[in-house]
Amino acid sequence: MQFVEPSREVLAETLLAAGPGAATLCAGWRTQELAAHLYLREHSAKVGLGLVVKPWNKVSEKATARLAAEASTPESFADLVQKFRNGPPKLSPMALRAVDHSANLVEFFVHTEDIRRATDRWAPRALDLEYSEALWAELVKRAAILYRGVDLGVVLVSPAGPRHVAKRAPVSVAIIGEPGELLMHANGRTGQALVSFEGRPDAVALLQTAPVGF
Repeated sequence: MQFVEPSREVLAETLLAAGPGAATLCAGWRTQELAAHLYLREHSAKVGLGLVVKPWNKVSEKATARLAAEASTPESFADLVQKFRNGPPKLSPMALRAVDHSANLVEFFVHTEDIRRATDRWAPRALDLEYSEALWAELVKRAAILYRGVDLGVVLVSPAGPRHVAKRAPVSVAIIGEPGELLMHANGRTGQALVSFEGRPDAVALLQTAPVGF
């Protein structure tokens, strides 16, 4: 089942509901920087390269800041969000379903929550079972990289039953939560993820201060 397009719609609507200038969980980014990032990663090869190749980081940052500044009014912001909602160009690799799924399923979920959870009052969304299973599958693929900076073993546990050893070590901590919450934790949103921990108190304390995510 295809979840990326509905996720794109939800993210676009969440951006519009927040409006320009609203806070996000992305350090230094308001909603217009986030919208600029989402649009440019699908429409600019240089920006896309800058997200993964350090020498090109500055190019990506400048392009994002420039487009964000242009989208500071409600009208220009809504126009930028609509361009993002329209999806990638037909000749873009992201127009291919497999690439779209790999690149955007987690990206769109996490960034939707980056907006929703940047406010004082929020509640977790009730996710469709198949959507949660798709998020879990992506988490399993990425977990080893996302927890590479943790000097502990890490076991991810979903209440529905699945378990995944993200990292092996003599001392481990289990992180327990719904797939979406585990994804938020694994992507560095540790303070806004509804998860619990099982393990030695000193190991849990170490995990809570360890670098997580990219």
